[in-house]
Formats: sequence, structure tokens, C-alpha cells
Amino acid sequence: MVHRTAMSWKGDPSARSCLALLFLAIGCLGAACGAYPTPGPAAGAEYKTANDRSPLLDSVTFPLAADERDREKTLRARLGQFWSTAKGDPRTVYDTFISSAAPIADGVSSERIETPSVQGWWVRPSAAERDGVIVYLHGGGYLAGSAKAYRGLASQLARRTRRPVLVLDYPLAPEATVPAAPDAIIRAYQWLRANGSKRIAFVGDSAGGGLALVTLARLARGSRPSAAVAGVVFSPWVDLAFTGASMKDDRIEDTLVTYEALQADAEMYLGKVDSRDPLASPLFGDLSGLPPLLIQVGTDERLLDDARQYADRAALAGTKVRLEVWDGMHHVFQINTADLRSSGVALDRAAAFLVEAFAKR
Repeated sequence: MVHRTAMSWKGDPSARSCLALLFLAIGCLGAACGAYPTPGPAAGAEYKTANDRSPLLDSVTFPLAADERDREKTLRARLGQFWSTAKGDPRTVYDTFISSAAPIADGVSSERIETPSVQGWWVRPSAAERDGVIVYLHGGGYLAGSAKAYRGLASQLARRTRRPVLVLDYPLAPEATVPAAPDAIIRAYQWLRANGSKRIAFVGDSAGGGLALVTLARLARGSRPSAAVAGVVFSPWVDLAFTGASMKDDRIEDTLVTYEALQADAEMYLGKVDSRDPLASPLFGDLSGLPPLLIQVGTDERLLDDARQYADRAALAGTKVRLEVWDGMHHVFQINTADLRSSGVALDRAAAFLVEAFAKR
């Protein structure tokens, strides 16, 4: 195994980036190459949500069927094989991992966009509605990921919602730290507004889910009425202070991320910003005035309590929240549509949530 002392944290930024990304791979290997981990119902059962305190939180758990458990086991073995043999630039390897998991859906096209305010890809269904745009913010621990690699996952939403999806690139750590990424998303939002978009939904996974929620909170506090109609986040990273119990719960075996990896990523992304600053950790911000939210998370992941704590606090602040907890599912399982029935079902539900939100404004 790789130790944190393998490279200097204060040395070359690319070296630090490579080390943190390597931790992501090691986290995958620890679970995927070993015995299939038992889903985490114990941790899930012990957590008390705000359901009994706020009627605005709708929380539901999806059980894991026996045949789906077998598919998940097979998938994890393949993920472990990928990471055990992957070589090359860590960001390139990560993008290969993402793009191979979710090919672009039929009936959807993509086009590169690059302006002074926006860099990314448009992903458009052949038959699109005209009443809304989806902004997709990719994951990657704030160190990796690209709009190009995430076109496949975005295309699944584009096809299901019949809306165009703008997949954004944003500044990555360690080259850029807070608030570079959040500010880039605001500039893209302003560009969309200036170009006629009146109804905008934000979707993101992992670190991108955190960015989506940061953006929604900033828009809710803005001087102009927000055009955001909804937020959908998959396994969002909302707490860079690591206060959730699932982060260190030995009963949870995350297939893709480790606590050590997240700590390393947070250190590089934060720069001089406090870990509880709402621009980095939306869990600690003002969560009132947000549009309706859908949060999906698996039980086999370190970010389980990030999702549950955020859902609680947002609902108690007056935001309508739907929290879906998927037993036995790994981090951002939605991307594996070719392997898991649960992935398609989760995306169907996310799309229906977005379509409903667009129809209400």
C-alpha cells in the first residue's frame, strides 16, 4: 500500500495531485479486489433523520435485491481489476475510468463550448424541450475529472429529461483552490442567464454535488431572483471537516474512496480556506431558500452521512428535500447503467424529479 509519506505534501503540485489520486485507486482496490462487502444497513438503520421533525424531508431506502447484489459484486471485481492495472497520468486514467463506465446514450449529441466565461460540453437530445437547461458538475475529488469524460452520464439525463445539459469544466486543485471553482460556476450561470436561460437545474456527483449545492446557496442569497428550479446530487461531498460518522465507520466498505483520500483532496482544494467555510462545505451554510432537492446516496460509501446530514439541515431550514438511500450501492453508482439495474432506476427517478421541477416554473 502507498503511504502519505511517499511524496512531499509541500513539493511539486503535480506530485501531490498524483498521490491523492492514487489514494482513490487504493480505496477502490481495498474493497473491489477483496471479498464482496456486506451492505451497510447497520449504519443506515442507526441514523435518525429529520423526518419526524420536518415534513419537508421525504426519506426513502431502496433495498438491494439478491440478483442485483450479484451484479454489484461482479462490477466491483472489474473495478478492482481496472485500478490494479491502470498506468499513466492520474487525471487521464480517471477520465478513462469515467468515460468507459457511461458511454453516450443513443439520440444524444455533444459539442465543445469554450468562451471567456464557460468551458465544457453541451450534451443535447435529438428531441429537446425548450423550457429548461441542466448544468452538470462532475466529480473527481476537486482534483480530477473533466466535462468531456462525464458526457456519457450527462447524456443519460439529457435523454431522459429531453433537456440540454451543459457539462462544465472548472478549475481543479491543487493548481486552483477555493473559491476558484465556485466562482467559475457562477460565471457560467451568469452566461446562461445572459443568453436567455430562464429555468436552470443543477446536477452534480461527489465533489460536483457539493459544488452544485454551494451554487444553489449562493444564488439564493443573491441580489437577483434565482433561475434555479431544482438540484439533484449523487453522493454529494458537502463536509470537508469530516464530521459524519460514516467517514470512519468500520462497517462501511467504500469501493471507490477512502477517508485518507478525501483528507488529502480537501487539504489541496481548501488552500487557506477553513474547512467549514460554506464555499467549500455547503453543509455549514445557510440552507434556507433553496429550490427542491433530490439527494441519492449508497450505503457502501464514506459520504453516506454527508448526504443524510445535509438533507436534515436543509429540510429543517425550510427546503423541500427528497433523500434516497440505496442499500448496497457504491459511490456514484448511477454512472454504471450498463451493469446495474439500480443505476437506470435511480436516473429515471432523478429525471422525473427534474421534469417535474421544470413544469412548476
